[in-house]
Amino acid sequence: MAHKLDSRLKALLHEGTVIPAHPLALKADRKLEEQMQRQLTRYYMGSGAGGVAVGVHSTQFQIRDPKINLYETVLQLAAEEVEKAKLDRPFIKVAGICGPTAQAVKEAEVALKYGYDIGLLSMGGLQGWSEEQILERVREVARIMPVFGFYLQPSVGGRIFSYDFWLQFAEIMNVEAIKVASFNRYQTLDVMRAVCHSSRKDEIAMYTGNDDNIIADLMTTYRFTINGQAVEKEFVGGLLGHWAVWTSKAVGLLDEVKAYRKHKTAEVADALLTKGIEVTDVNAAMFDPAHAFHGCIPGIHEVLRRQGLLEGRWCLNPDEELSAGQMEEIDRVYAAYPHLNDDEFVKAFLKKENILV
Repeated sequence: MAHKLDSRLKALLHEGTVIPAHPLALKADRKLEEQMQRQLTRYYMGSGAGGVAVGVHSTQFQIRDPKINLYETVLQLAAEEVEKAKLDRPFIKVAGICGPTAQAVKEAEVALKYGYDIGLLSMGGLQGWSEEQILERVREVARIMPVFGFYLQPSVGGRIFSYDFWLQFAEIMNVEAIKVASFNRYQTLDVMRAVCHSSRKDEIAMYTGNDDNIIADLMTTYRFTINGQAVEKEFVGGLLGHWAVWTSKAVGLLDEVKAYRKHKTAEVADALLTKGIEVTDVNAAMFDPAHAFHGCIPGIHEVLRRQGLLEGRWCLNPDEELSAGQMEEIDRVYAAYPHLNDDEFVKAFLKKENILV
């Protein structure tokens, strides 16, 4: 019997929320820094995020290497912190799931063991598979737990899928949400159109993962005429590596967009679209598209290091470091957009953490 999404969590998912992609806290010897790992989870909860995604790209795929063997550990640590927090609001625990069908099924079972609510199912690393084979893999995982679909951009291991693939994907029972991180407007449109044409159009919450287009995604209404009727769909929230930093400001940003949706004015739209370009500029510095995203995880780490939420930029792969000129780019956007960082919030958070230790 497949695990189903709790009604309160489903309501939050459809209302739209901020879900940061959880980084991995390491020491200089590249071993897990457990206390900082736990503290990051508390930071996301304290920031007002509506969930957290663990075991995903930002947590580093090498955690699954048998020699490193941290996948289950990071899921357990985050789940324990959420449990200890005893939040008086719903909070969605998302587990990253990847690999061929047998591995994906096993990871879904591990996620359920630690009380995760939904699995973010990566489509990466399956380049030789047919679309039908991948759909059957989704069905297998959905028989175990709710699925958060994931359109991953090709430049970091994803692949392009057809409109028909997404139409069939949307029809799979227990698919509760889809994250679109294609970094491409045409491919984003394919998914939105497919979901709107599916019989489950009202059952699936759409989340942006398009770091190059976050605010515009959240502001846009997709409208299609289907059988003579207008069908509309929006990106209601985001599941983003970008939102792993400056998270309290991301929460405020989503609130701004929600307020705009209720009372649309040209003045607010102009301001939000301008802020959207600022956010994309920051993302370019952190995620390093200039070097094919090589420095994206170290870029996230560097910002968290500056705030005191991580000790350093270390990744499991010693070759994963900032690209040439990336540090200067982070310096530039930090200076250019002080209103986008949450340094003061983090200072207060860390002060409170030290009092509680």
